[in-house]
Amino acid sequence: MLMLPDAFAPATALSARNAEPGWWFVVAGDQLLVRLTEAGVDLPIAPEWPFADWPIARRIDLGILSGRPCYAVEAANREPPSGLVFEGLRSLWTRLDEALIGVAGQALQLIEWDRNHGFCGRCGAPTQRRDDERARHCPACGLLAYPRLSPVVMVRITREREILLARAPRFAPGVYSVLAGFVEAGETLEQALHREVAEEVNLRVRNLRYFASQSWPFPHSLMIAFTADYAEGELHVDGQEILDAGWFAPGALPGLPSPMSMAWRLIQDFVAQRTE
Repeated sequence: MLMLPDAFAPATALSARNAEPGWWFVVAGDQLLVRLTEAGVDLPIAPEWPFADWPIARRIDLGILSGRPCYAVEAANREPPSGLVFEGLRSLWTRLDEALIGVAGQALQLIEWDRNHGFCGRCGAPTQRRDDERARHCPACGLLAYPRLSPVVMVRITREREILLARAPRFAPGVYSVLAGFVEAGETLEQALHREVAEEVNLRVRNLRYFASQSWPFPHSLMIAFTADYAEGELHVDGQEILDAGWFAPGALPGLPSPMSMAWRLIQDFVAQRTE
């Protein structure tokens, strides 16, 4: 699952470790610069920015992974050096070391946050990055801008030996998943979950239980997963956020989401419980 590894220690300033070789997480949108090798893919490793003729738009010190410093960089828009390519983070799942994938997810989010908060949202003045915390500060009015997180509730609904799976317009052909939706201002996680289920499939649920959470850097979501039991209602999709939905037995599941996602974990846990 996509997550920061336990061996990672966040840090906002790594200047004292500049002499040590570090991993360079060079991002462009939701893509990461990787080196193609006979064994697969890896990241550039060097004590300093290893591409002297490639200008940097921004650089962020991320922290230390297993004793090695980690840097996030947004480079100028140009073709990468020979032997390196930009690839989407999803496509690198299982090909790049899992710990590096987790740190790469943070790199994508922090570069996007830093790019989008170069100017104060209240007075318009240029902001400055703080050294003592992960924030941008406006020297004119004092506003602090922290990295954005958008909480999303996700719920696996079961009815006896069946699981509810639904299909959204953005999904790849044939793929179904559990229900999910953004938490709105003023809502608790539980209120958001009940609202989303009612709006999207016209059902009511009971016995909400927390399952797990996951950072999802596309671009800055925090997935908070629950399980629930069907309570009442006739299944009816809204036709906008959800195009189709149905009850599926463990042995007759449709196409499923990526194994790097929390949705996949929820579904696999359901299958394991029903096949024991």
